[in-house]
Amino acid sequence: MIKKPITIRLSSGLEARPVAMLVQVASQYESEIYVESGRKKVNAKIIVPEIEAIRTERLYHLEQEGIQVVPSARAVNFTMNRKAIRDLAAKELGLKTAKYFYAKSLEELQEAAKEIGFPCVVKPLMSSSGKGQSLVKSADELEQAWHYGCEGSRGDIKELIIEEFIQFDSEITLLTVTQKNGPTLFCPPIGHVQKGGDYRESFQPAHIDPEHLKEAQRMADKVTAALTGAGIWGVEFFLSHENGVYFSELSPRPHDTGMVTLAGTQNLNEFELHLRAVLGLPIPEITQERIGASAVILSPIASKEAPRYRGEEEVCKETNTYLRIFGKPYTKLNRRMGVVVCYAPNGSDLDALRDKCKAAAAKVEVY
Repeated sequence: MIKKPITIRLSSGLEARPVAMLVQVASQYESEIYVESGRKKVNAKIIVPEIEAIRTERLYHLEQEGIQVVPSARAVNFTMNRKAIRDLAAKELGLKTAKYFYAKSLEELQEAAKEIGFPCVVKPLMSSSGKGQSLVKSADELEQAWHYGCEGSRGDIKELIIEEFIQFDSEITLLTVTQKNGPTLFCPPIGHVQKGGDYRESFQPAHIDPEHLKEAQRMADKVTAALTGAGIWGVEFFLSHENGVYFSELSPRPHDTGMVTLAGTQNLNEFELHLRAVLGLPIPEITQERIGASAVILSPIASKEAPRYRGEEEVCKETNTYLRIFGKPYTKLNRRMGVVVCYAPNGSDLDALRDKCKAAAAKVEVY
């Protein structure tokens, strides 16, 4: 056997495609591949998708060649497509979900609406952050919802899902951690507020019925086990005082609503939990250390120029408050450009903390 270390240095930085090809070929042999930057050295045989807007079907081949996909190729493929994940949850696993149909044409959408009734929710099978999603209140709005849904869809699939509108009392995200060699763990529930299908604020812990929490944990455990893999999952639920818990959807990665954990609400924030799970490091427990709230900073403009900010110093004057600017290179209307997180001791007034956090986020202007 010939052993030979090879170092590739690129002054312009790494390009994703050739690096992926190198890893793919090298993985056919007994090899170790690392990416080095300064003193940092990272195993290159782990693929951690940040979004589903990729050729997810190729992940199966990479996984078969010995490359770890986080949490798994199956999970990323299923969660990319609302049809796959909804059918898995409702039909295979028997989880309670909103009543739903699929539509490949406006005519099919209109027929499905007759079964669902109004109001109803129409959205693409493949999208994220609320893109292409509509709350339809009458038959007159269906044509507009069809065109909007198709425009917001990823790829060339023109198929929408139409589902009943659940009269829920609250929404929660249950951050769920699956481990390689340990039990599935759950973070304290995170309440959140969405507008247009997109996250605007979150808070932890959300105060919910203990029986509802047990049911949400049961559902989250069941669906993550079916999707397989190790990592953190953002599992979303609707809660109704009258009708109980409804499974909504999930993301196989740290969740936007989980940014509240950056306020130190837990002994390990969602990114630390994800890293431990991916690397196979033990997570003995997850504890609530203090209460927290988050509020997003939105862009009021659309520009290809680098964004500028004002008001950061006002936020930094606030006690028990952190400001995170995401560093995005350009703006879109209502694009999330940053987040403010606040914390207070356990037992403090959570509503007051939420108000404080939203007021702080409003002080930052994107221009």
